[in-house]
Amino acid sequence: MTEKELNQYSPLTLAFMGDAVYEQLVRGRIVESANMPVRKLHDLAKVRVCAEYQAKAAAMLTEKGLLTESEQDILRRGRNACGVTAPKHSTVLEYRAATGLECLFGYLALAGRDERVRELFELVWGLGEESGE
Repeated sequence: MTEKELNQYSPLTLAFMGDAVYEQLVRGRIVESANMPVRKLHDLAKVRVCAEYQAKAAAMLTEKGLLTESEQDILRRGRNACGVTAPKHSTVLEYRAATGLECLFGYLALAGRDERVRELFELVWGLGEESGE
């Protein structure tokens, strides 16, 4: 897809796509690490796909200057999207930040920038390693 085409998608549509991309990467990484009962796999994935973790990841990428200006704009579009309702287990700010991260992953995936998706995923995954998750 071209940048012009991608910019016509709503940030929540991009986040919808990014949620799937991000979760598939998390699940793939966990399954590659060990063969274990599905409940254990689910519990491990849940830690990395929750809004709180994704909000920390978005903040880390932004604060450390690891995103291009264009990527920051996409993340901001997702974060500021209307119609985002936070679940009970996270704050509105966390949920909005997580939506921004998912928007960025969706945008990059639809743009065919798989290498950049993997690069950002490695940085995000490393956040959990640092905190022992």
